[in-house]
Amino acid sequence: MATEKDILKFSEQCKNIFAQVERDVIGQKDIVQGTIIAMIAGGNVLLEGVPGVGKTRLVRSLGRVFSLPFSRIQFTPDLMPADVTGTNIIVKDDKGNSAFQFQPGPIFSNIILADEINRATPKTQSALLEAMQEHTVTVMGVSRKLNEPFFVLATQNPIEQDGTYPLPEAQMDRFMFKLIVKNPSLDELMDIVSMTQKTMAEVAEAACNGEDLLNMRATANQIPVATDVMRYAMILCSATHPDSECASEAAKKYVRLGASPRAGQALISAAKVMALLKGRFNVAYRDINELACPVLRHRMKMNFEAIAGRVSPDQVIEMIIAELVKKYDIPQSEAPKSVETAEGEQASVAPEAVVPEDDGKKKKRRFAKK
Repeated sequence: MATEKDILKFSEQCKNIFAQVERDVIGQKDIVQGTIIAMIAGGNVLLEGVPGVGKTRLVRSLGRVFSLPFSRIQFTPDLMPADVTGTNIIVKDDKGNSAFQFQPGPIFSNIILADEINRATPKTQSALLEAMQEHTVTVMGVSRKLNEPFFVLATQNPIEQDGTYPLPEAQMDRFMFKLIVKNPSLDELMDIVSMTQKTMAEVAEAACNGEDLLNMRATANQIPVATDVMRYAMILCSATHPDSECASEAAKKYVRLGASPRAGQALISAAKVMALLKGRFNVAYRDINELACPVLRHRMKMNFEAIAGRVSPDQVIEMIIAELVKKYDIPQSEAPKSVETAEGEQASVAPEAVVPEDDGKKKKRRFAKK
């Protein structure tokens, strides 16, 4: 169980991390927060946005702030899998004998910037699948473990379709978050231009190292999740499937395929970090709702009616949340009360929660104070 000292240390480190990143990145606070949450939780991030909005600069700054080795892979149609993972080469020793020696590729780093990942062919894109999920690379039958912590931060351009290959569903599912990087506002644009007139280089300093990041992840993993909050998160994921027992009306109308079980894992892991960032010792319903869009938007396949009506995945997710909040009378208050978690521990949730039971009925429950 995380102690108060661990929580205070976590909060102080996060404060330093955000302060240093803001020295290089103007605005985009939601994107910065989402990326840092995913890194602490151990997930990968897909950044989608038009060129020039600071995606690459953000990733380079994070490498400096976390003091981790950083590799950039520029994905192009002619990039081969061996250019990413590395390959065996023939070398000769002093006696002239030849032997195979493995030459590591750029994937053997801690932070990987997969720039314009949708420009590579599916064969090259698949080279990242094993690395993103198992943190290993297999070349010619030999598996090699990647250094921890390991993150893939990929970027893609949503509007340029010439010479691009959409990411397969299996690879999209391995990204914890898909974050939409928007154009800066007028004031932010003024600040960006003013800052880059002085220097184009990143000026952020190291705020923690790899060991500190792993300790922060361990602290976040110890945050308890109340059974009712856990059930709500799983119902939210299940409600994206039009044919599930918890199917929402919005999913039945607009969704062809819903989110996978990885979505539920990502939602809970990220919600624990979000709770700590907000100075709480528990995961609240509001944390689940705030993280629903980045976790679910790339894991849902829209049907023809959604495409024809220009209904985005984010709009469908908002409809599903509104439906579940009304159906199960989910409380929005952050006031903590004691409740037993799925692990048998004590956690804090909202004072009055309506819990969806297995039979689909609602049941009100008032939780006793500690």
